[in-house]
Amino acid sequence: MEFFLKHQTVIFRSVGAFLLVMGFALYFWAAPQKVLSENERAAANLARMEASVSGSSSSKASARQQSNASPISAAMQETQKKQIRMLMIMVMIFGAGFLGYSFLKKKE
Repeated sequence: MEFFLKHQTVIFRSVGAFLLVMGFALYFWAAPQKVLSENERAAANLARMEASVSGSSSSKASARQQSNASPISAAMQETQKKQIRMLMIMVMIFGAGFLGYSFLKKKE
């Protein structure tokens, strides 16, 4: 306990800076550009090859139906995005709080 009281300012500044850096890292990690997964890319390539061979657009319609087949998966991904966004906000608030508290002067 004595160690903590002696180095309280340094500990709070270190924790605050670490949490702020982690919050910014979460922000840039959670907001990547929209890209296709390997499965989606393979399905698109397969649909293009089938369409070029058969000369019809029926394979494109079946590929679209397969991609819309899992609304539960889409809902789960949206929930995970919201959770990561809330975690990022909380980490940044706690980091700013720790960092701000370390600069407050205490009356002794």
